[in-house]
Amino acid sequence: MPSLIGSLQTLNQLLTAGIAITAFSLLLYALSFNLRDRVARSVAIIFFSVVVVFVGESIASVVQEPDLLNIWVRVQWVGAIFLPPSYLHFSDALLATTGRPSRGRRRLLVRLTYLISAAFLLALPSSEWMGAVITTEATNSLAATPLNWGFFAYYTVSMIWAWINFGRAYHRTITRTSQRRMSYLIAGATAPALSAFPFLTYTTTIASAHSLLFWFTADLVNIITSVLIVLMAYAVAFFGVSWPDRVVKRRLFKWVMRGPVTASTVLAVTTLVRRAGESFGAVYSTAVPIAMVGTLLLMQYTITMLAPIWERVLFYGNAENNLRLVQTLEERLLTSGDLRQFLETILTAVCDHLQIKNAFVVVLVPPGSEMIITVGAVKQFQKEILTEELVEVVTRGNDENEDASANLRLFAWGDFWLVPLFEDQPTPEGGKPPLLGLMGAERTIEQSLDEEQRAALNTLSDRAALALIDRVQQQQVFNSLEILTPQVDWIQRLRATSRYDSSDLLATPDEDLKDANISRWVKEALSHYWGGPKLSKSPLLRLQVVQQAINEHDGSVNALRAILRQGIEQVKPEGQRHFTTEWILYNILEMKFMEGRRVRDVATRLAMSEADLYRKQRVAVEEVAQAIIEMEQEVRSGNRQEN
Repeated sequence: MPSLIGSLQTLNQLLTAGIAITAFSLLLYALSFNLRDRVARSVAIIFFSVVVVFVGESIASVVQEPDLLNIWVRVQWVGAIFLPPSYLHFSDALLATTGRPSRGRRRLLVRLTYLISAAFLLALPSSEWMGAVITTEATNSLAATPLNWGFFAYYTVSMIWAWINFGRAYHRTITRTSQRRMSYLIAGATAPALSAFPFLTYTTTIASAHSLLFWFTADLVNIITSVLIVLMAYAVAFFGVSWPDRVVKRRLFKWVMRGPVTASTVLAVTTLVRRAGESFGAVYSTAVPIAMVGTLLLMQYTITMLAPIWERVLFYGNAENNLRLVQTLEERLLTSGDLRQFLETILTAVCDHLQIKNAFVVVLVPPGSEMIITVGAVKQFQKEILTEELVEVVTRGNDENEDASANLRLFAWGDFWLVPLFEDQPTPEGGKPPLLGLMGAERTIEQSLDEEQRAALNTLSDRAALALIDRVQQQQVFNSLEILTPQVDWIQRLRATSRYDSSDLLATPDEDLKDANISRWVKEALSHYWGGPKLSKSPLLRLQVVQQAINEHDGSVNALRAILRQGIEQVKPEGQRHFTTEWILYNILEMKFMEGRRVRDVATRLAMSEADLYRKQRVAVEEVAQAIIEMEQEVRSGNRQEN
């Protein structure tokens, strides 16, 4: 019998520490992901109280010094004292979420209970008021006093009131899903309310007389508490976030596995190994740190290896293929750095096969963002070779310079062989596909390429073109996502907020302009000002100022052009146009976007370097974006006043 009681005591210590770890981890989760929601904030207070209770109980169960024991038993009471107001706070937040906000009385009651708990907290250090610490064979607790019994009554009344509010909130839920999650929340809330209350203060005699029953019951309650607080956290995780349900579930599951489960397992293994060593006479065994580190690494390895399996089984459902495709997009993404690195490898191979030292690739997509990759000393290329005449020649073909043998379009241009890199898909009109870039390889006047070199150059140019095609297609995907993201975000926010209160479905979207990437959208729209997908499919079309201008300008595209033009005019200084410092921003916008001049021509006309031009252009675009934001805010303000 003593050995069985000892085993139950050890298990209770492990479970108590595990609950403290779990509650602390779930507290961090609430603070990290949905702290802006009132329900989540109130639950965070409950979790904090549970952490204090079970940390105090865990340490009090192992300390021997009377002074430390007195401190940690009272620390345990600190958490219990603040459970009544936190539960009332939580129930009030739930009712408000379901469309029944407080008209002042509930909120006043919550504040009153916080004050009452603060009064109990002030009395806690006094042994005369709150009782002295009593140590029994069962456990440690405070002696019962009249004030303790007053706290018992206060605790009971507060919890009954909170559960009445829970019931009202449950009956106000509409959908089957919201009712199910509300029931999870109410069931999970019973665990901290029952397990964190210091019952031993009032049942010390019974616990001492029936030790076996007491420890068995305590262990069973702790096991149930561990499950229910996770269930409570699961239900709360859906408040205040607009993520899809699968994202919430996956994130919480991973958090629980890597946090409470891992930490509790490591603690349990370490404790058992240490006590096993003590039973053989070793006060401290080297097996303790080995078991700790080994268990930690093994848990992380197991979670990492099994994560794809449980995500597929538990969370993906019928959308597994689509979700996996999106999740692996990052691994297959061809960034600008990746593209540059790949093209440098291509150019190195060209130099090796042709036995030359200099080669280059000019990337012409997206328009207006030329990227030049060189191998060797091709320093003069950007200024002397990349001309409109050259692009026109390789696009339409030139019999004098073109050598199309071996299925390779090869142009002799100065000191270089040039290979145009076209998109492999024909245009709907049957013309030549758009030019993606140029590959250049050093040549001499008397040099000719043999069949093997032509074949190698053909293969390498095809691979360079394939990389550029992938880059263009990725950009199209990103543009589509950019257009869809605000709409999807709004739908997800509506779906999340209407789980418990359907009145939110009547709300109208009002995108936060501070969060929108207006400057980038303005730059892209200006780059296609006279026609193109970045104008006709621009996210700026959703702005209310653009929608308001549609009737006046015959269509949304023309309306957006008018708004962009109006934004540029707001950058224009007063007076006659000059090419002076104060006119630089306006001149850049006018010449680059309105007149469609090349960067080199604009830089030459304004007597500045191209690098300085790009910096000034960014400032000019930001000025236009700020002007559009001000116009949009003015329109929204007017619409709100009309409503």
